[in-house]
Order: sequence, then C-alpha cells, then structure tokens
Amino acid sequence: MPSNAGTTRLVIVESPAKAKTISGYLGPGYVVEASFGHVRDLPRNAADVPAKYKGEPWARLGVDVDNGFHALYVVSADRKQQISKLTKLAKEVDEIFLATDEDREGEAIAWHLVETLKPKVPVRRMVFHEITKPAIQAAVANPREIDRSLVDAQEARRILDRLYGYEVSPVLWKKVMPKLSAGRVQSVATRIVVERERQRMAFRTAEYWDILATLAVANAGEGPRTFNATLVALNGDRIATGKDFEPTTGKVRAGAGVVHLDSSGARGLAARLEGRPFTVTRVEEKPYRRRPYAPFITSTLQQEAARKLRFSSQQTMRTAQRLYENGYITYMRTDSVNLSETAIAAARRQIVELYGERSVPPEPRRYTGKVKNAQEAHEAIRPAGDNFRTPGDVAKELSAEEYKLYELIWRRTIASQMTDAVGSSVSVRIRATTNAGEEADFGATGKTITDPGFLRAYVESSDDENAEAEDAERRLPNLVKDQPLTADELAAQGHHTQPPSRYTEASLVKALEELGIGRPSTYASIMQTIQDRGYVFKRGQAMIPSFLAFAVIGLMERHYPRLIDYDFTASMENELDEIAGGDHAAVDFLTAFYFGTTNGAGDQDIARSGGLKKLVTENLSDIDARSVNSIPLFTDDEGREVVVRVGRFGPYLQRALPGEQPAPKAEGEEGGTPGDRAPIPEGLAPDELTPEKVHELFLGGGGERKLGDDPATGEPILLKSGRFGPYVASGDRKSSLLRSQSPDSLTLDEALKLLSLPRLIGVAPDGAEVFANNGRYGPYVKRGDEFRSLDSEDKMFTVTLDEALALLAAPKTRQRRAAAPPLREMGADPLTEKPLVIKDGRFGPYVTDGETNASLRRGQTPEELTLEEASEMLAEKRAKGPAPKKTAAKKTAAKKTTAKKTTAKATATKATKATAAKAAKATPAKKAAPKKATSARSE
Repeated sequence: MPSNAGTTRLVIVESPAKAKTISGYLGPGYVVEASFGHVRDLPRNAADVPAKYKGEPWARLGVDVDNGFHALYVVSADRKQQISKLTKLAKEVDEIFLATDEDREGEAIAWHLVETLKPKVPVRRMVFHEITKPAIQAAVANPREIDRSLVDAQEARRILDRLYGYEVSPVLWKKVMPKLSAGRVQSVATRIVVERERQRMAFRTAEYWDILATLAVANAGEGPRTFNATLVALNGDRIATGKDFEPTTGKVRAGAGVVHLDSSGARGLAARLEGRPFTVTRVEEKPYRRRPYAPFITSTLQQEAARKLRFSSQQTMRTAQRLYENGYITYMRTDSVNLSETAIAAARRQIVELYGERSVPPEPRRYTGKVKNAQEAHEAIRPAGDNFRTPGDVAKELSAEEYKLYELIWRRTIASQMTDAVGSSVSVRIRATTNAGEEADFGATGKTITDPGFLRAYVESSDDENAEAEDAERRLPNLVKDQPLTADELAAQGHHTQPPSRYTEASLVKALEELGIGRPSTYASIMQTIQDRGYVFKRGQAMIPSFLAFAVIGLMERHYPRLIDYDFTASMENELDEIAGGDHAAVDFLTAFYFGTTNGAGDQDIARSGGLKKLVTENLSDIDARSVNSIPLFTDDEGREVVVRVGRFGPYLQRALPGEQPAPKAEGEEGGTPGDRAPIPEGLAPDELTPEKVHELFLGGGGERKLGDDPATGEPILLKSGRFGPYVASGDRKSSLLRSQSPDSLTLDEALKLLSLPRLIGVAPDGAEVFANNGRYGPYVKRGDEFRSLDSEDKMFTVTLDEALALLAAPKTRQRRAAAPPLREMGADPLTEKPLVIKDGRFGPYVTDGETNASLRRGQTPEELTLEEASEMLAEKRAKGPAPKKTAAKKTAAKKTTAKKTTAKATATKATKATAAKAAKATPAKKAAPKKATSARSE
C-alpha cells in the first residue's frame, strides 16, 4: 500500500460500520469518515426547492425538462451536519479517496460528494467487493477515476422515476384517492400480484379421483417388500390429473382424451380390482445426475433466505449489509455468478478438509449467469477472504440472524464447487385386469442416490412447500418385467384442483428477474414499497393485493397500458444498462420517454403518443372515477350486480339491479342504503369474496345482523359495522362493542348490557347522579365533572354506589404506570451521539433519542432495525420540524344588522346549549381517528 510520509488522506465510505472496519485496515495517515449514504437528492417537496427556483415551472419536478433534463439537487436536511464535517476534513487533507459501493448508486454518491464538497485536493475512486485487509489495501493502491457513464445511468434512472411518479401519481389522486403513488417498477410489481389474484378469483375447482395401490412382492430380497403405485390409465386412456382441467370452468380441457373418474367410479374400479393379479409390464432405469447450484446473486439469496429462513427481502438485505460491512461476505448487490480464482481455490481447499478429496471435481466449476446485462466483472455473494471461515468459526461473533444468513451463503458457495449428486431413477408400469376385461395401469417411480456429492453441503428449497426435497430417496423393490405382484390395499383417493399459488417475496423477486425488471439494488425496496403504499399486504409469506391495488392497476391498464407493460419496463432497464456502458446518451433516452421522439430513440409506442407528459394530460378527462373504483364480482341470484367500491374510508360491497342507481348517500356515508351496502372486513383477500361470503357480509358477518328484540321496548337490536368499528343499535340508542368483545360471538344479553350504558349507579348524598360508562380511555365512573377510571370493563356493570363514591372521594392523582423497559437499546446515534432506544408506544414501536421520536415503518421490526436506519429516521423527523398547530380559520365579520339578529338568537338558545353541553359530558363523544398520512413520492 503506497504511503507518502506526512501525507494525510480522507477516505469517505457510506456507513459508520464500514468506516470502523476499514479504519482498522489502513492505519495512520488515513481518516475514514461516513457520508451516511446519499448526501443530496431531488427536492422532496416545495419546501426543499431553493427560493431562486420556486417560480420556475419545472420546480415541482426538480428537473428542468426543457433544458437537457438538468436535475436540481439539494443537500438533504439530515445530511447538512455531516457535509459540514466532511467539508472541514477535506480542507485538512492532501488527498481524498471515495470508497462508496461499487454499483451505480455508489458511483453516483461518489460524484455527488465531489459536487458538494468541491475539494481542492486530488480525488480518487477506490472500489472493492469485500472488506478485508488485502482487498482494502489493494483498492487504495489501485484507484481509478469516477465512471461518468455509471453516474449518468443512475441519474437517468432517478430522473425517470421522478418524472413517472410525479406525472402519473396526480392522476391517481384525482381519480382514485389522494396521496397515492405510481412508480415505474412498483406499479408493474403490483400488477403481477393483482393478475395472480384475478386468476385465483376466476378459478373454479374440479374434483378428480384415482386409486392408490399398496403392492407387495413375493421375494423382496434386500429391497422393501411393499411400495405404492398410482392408477395412471384405464383401457389405454390416461386418468385425468389436475393439469387436465380448465382453471376458469373446472371442466376437462377439450381434446384432453382422458378418463375423468369421480368418487363412485374410482371406488367401483377399486372393488373390481380386489383379489386380481398384478403384473409388472415395464421397468425403465436411468442414471440420475444433478449439478450443484450456482453461487448466490442478490435475487437468489433473497429467494432462498425467504424459503429457508422466512426472512423478508428487506431483512435479508439488512443482514447481508451488516455481514458485508464487518468483513464476513463479499458485496451483496450483484447479478454475477462468477467466483474469483482465489475464492474457487479457498472453496476447494475447504471441501477437501471437510468432505474429503472425492467431493472435489477434477476441474473447478465456472458458472454463466442468466441475468441480462449482468456485471460479470463482479463476484457472486460468498464468504470474504482468501480462506473461508466456517459457520462454527464465526458463531460467537454474529447475531442469530447474521449467523443463519452467513451459514446459508457459506454452504451455497462450498456446494457450488463440489461434485455432482449421482444415482439412479426407476420408472415402473404395472397392470391388472378386472373380470369384466378392464385394463388398469399403475405407475411408480423410485430414486436412489449413490453419491450425494454437493447435497452433503446444500439442498435448495422450492416455492412449492409440498415439493419433494432433492436429496430425498424413494426406494423400490428390485422389479423385473412380467414379475407378479399382489395388492395389499386398494384405496380410492379424491383430489381437488388448486388455484395458482400467491406470490411470496421470493417468487415475486424471481418473476421480476425473469422479466428483466428491476436490478439487484432495487428488489428489496420494491417489495417494501408496494406494502408501504397499501397495495399489497402479507398473510404469512403470501402477498395479497388490496382492493386499492385493483383500482389503481385497473386504471393503468385501461388508460396507460404501456406504462405497466412488462416488455416496456424491461426495455427501459436495458436502455439504462446501455447508458451505463457508455453506448447511449441519457438525454436522448429521457427526451424520448417524456416528450416523444421521431429519431428512433426510446420506446416507439410512448413516442407515438407524444411522450409521458402528453399521455397523462390529454387522457385525463376520459377517465371515469366511479368506473375505475368499481371492481365487478358477479351477479347474484336476484339479478343484482355485486361490485367492490374503493371508497374514501375503505372498500365496501354494493349491489344493484342493472341500470339501478344507488340511493342518495347519507351524511358521512359513501352512498347507498344499508340494504345495498356492506363493509369489507380488513384483511379479507379479494379471492375470498365468494357468493357465500358476500351473502354473509350483507346479512351477517361484517354487515347488519339482528340479534333479537329488546324485551322492554320491543325494538329490534341490530349489530352494525361503522367507520369506527362494530356497534349495537336499537332505536335511538347506540353503543360500541368493548375491546374484549367480538362481533362474531356477541349475544343478545351482551348487546342489552351495552345499550344500558351510561349506567345510572345511584344518587350521591348531595343529590348528584353517579354513572358508569365506557370512554375513549376505558371504563370510568362519573359524578358531575368528576371522573375516575375503573380497572376493568366488567366493573361498569357491577360497581356499586358505595364503591363508586369511594373512588370519586379519593384524591385525583394521575396514576402513572411504571415505565416499561425499552424493547431494545441500540447504542449511540452516529450523528448526535445520543443513546437510541426502541420503545413500545400507543401506536406501535418507535425509536427515540429522548427528544425526537420516529415510529417504525410498516414491515420494520425492533429486532431488525439497524442503528443507521434509526439515525436516518430521526434525522428526517428533526428536519421536518414540529408539526404545525392547526388554527381555526378567521371568519369574515358579519354585518351589523345580521349581528343583532344573531345576538338575539344566541341569547334565546344559550340555556339549550348549556343543557346539551351537560348531557354531552355525561357521555364523552368519541373523536374521529386521525387519517394516516401517505407520501406522494413515487420512487
């Protein structure tokens, strides 16, 4: 490593963790500091736009589209303190090394640092794919210049996403719901999930039967005596299986030429085969050979971590980031399956040590990636260093999730350089004939592994949880043609066709990769974004689209189909790759996309439409908001069309005869009457809205349900579902359900008790009435203006007058609960050096430094949140400043004559208002829940 006496160098990396690790490898003469990721970006909102640009027509975009798509960059508010620190350091050193990540984002960060710091000393770019001492020293010794083609590609992607999001998102605000977002990749990913759910909704199940025979050999020898075989043909015609049925009708495909057995047919055939002889008609044996899997790239790592470890894509990448920054693995954002010669040698040495020389093939294995435009100069994800550390070597140094992911990467890397798994596979056909001459053919397959090879180290999982593992064996007896067999058991077994499986994060990443959409650095953020935006939610591992997603994708498909076309989106990725390679100009690409072009550059369909800008403005009037927010389901038995409406307060069901207009909406309602509307419970998947479920929601479940009649008044007592949850109503009386109660199990007696609230307990000695009631903060007793909390909901119905008076007589002290211990202590904030902790709050977990609080985002868990993420969240919160206080709008002064009339009227109604206020205090009104704010940003 070169070193000039007295020379001081500033090395800038992206994260404090990486800075700490690298600092230990460089020694004196080097100052290593973090930039905390991107230091500047396009303005997030109008407040970010500098004053001199606020009047510009392009300021809202942050991109001057009329002047070469010049981007307006501003230093992020939460990075200003760090930029000041870096600027000061840059003036004190002789040379600067920019050691940001080796991908496009890292290259762009390096360029932005130069543009922001404006250093007067030489600047070098150093790159490495692992953080080990030899790699860091080699990077310092062999610096290069910033690659402007990579920077241009990243900038083009950023501008492209900004133009797409900022032009398309307002269409969604106007036609679907305020504050929604569209994104070049997120919208396509959402479409993939929605299309799969549509397939499930259209799916019609089919039933089919076959026979499972347990067959026995007379002299088994060393093999098993019995084995299972399945009916595969009858009189030469194949028995129908799941693949033979149309998914949308449940009927056998036309021309399939199969025998479709039902229950009685299968049972009857099994009975006719009882006691009949079985004979082997064919035995085919073939060699079995399985090559190892390639080492991990970003997408396959996310897929396998999801399958084996149940990690989300974000969790996988966060954990991999920590492993990389602390020197355990190579760079984790890569689409190359290459291993360096050093890595191959390290793997082969370790295989010999652990599994013996027979497990190493004569020649090293080299893999070719299937990903378009893969950066083959990079390496696959593997353990760092020239000598791999086994999981046992690092177990005490890593957290539980870090250890699991490291072991996964280590096993995959080792297995990639091991011998093939070899063995044999056997296919057998057996025939039996009934007394009536029916010929029934049965089939069985077996697999024997004679040398597991790489399977000793690693077995890949499947998205199909019922799939057989590759290292599983199925041993059959030694069978020969014409060998007689006997049937120990013949069991008819029924099956049902299954709808296509929902996507998981793993299979969605795989689908995006196969379509050529997205890149290694974007997969995890795509998965998180579509969930944060409310377009997709998870149930276990399954990704389920919301009805909001149906509305958004429906609008895009009808009016902007090209913008969510798979080939179009993939072609944009390819053009960005060409820009990165220096083969295409970014300004030509952006011009073609935004304005359209006639010179052959860019996408021709978009060009012919005049570009994105013209596309979204000219078609706006053609979009019918009611239509795009309506998702047709089916026509019910009474001829009513049942649809899902995506409303302001959530999705709901509506039904009406063709051409019938919904009843006028009541105040606070979306429209319609209780008879033709029903709320949809949160978390219900679209494909679960079957006719039976819809009927239940209209007449029971989440809709209006009669519990019985009030014995005292004779009025019906109804269970209803409102904006703020389920409640019971009878006449003018209403009462929300208690937290401990469920609408599904609520009884008439429980409803009567709820309607008895507020309950008059008795009269105090001073003549004041004492009530028990339930309020926003739980159950309480009240006399006049005095309140005291009850310790349980049951007490509202059992507390006596004496007990209530005793509570009310006690001093009114705020009984604070003992402070709960934090969920997690994270250490010092890298920016402020204040200790950060994660606490559990009323609205969920949040991170705090004692002064500023930031709620964890959807999908984040206290265990997974990193210190850098927590620091960034708090910095963003501080940058926004305190929430502005709402002030009542000033009313225009009324004319004197009107004022006189109003004064008289107010005097007349003063007593009435006082009485109403007193009554309101007896039953505190519930406040509307605050609406959850959503970001308009699309990226």
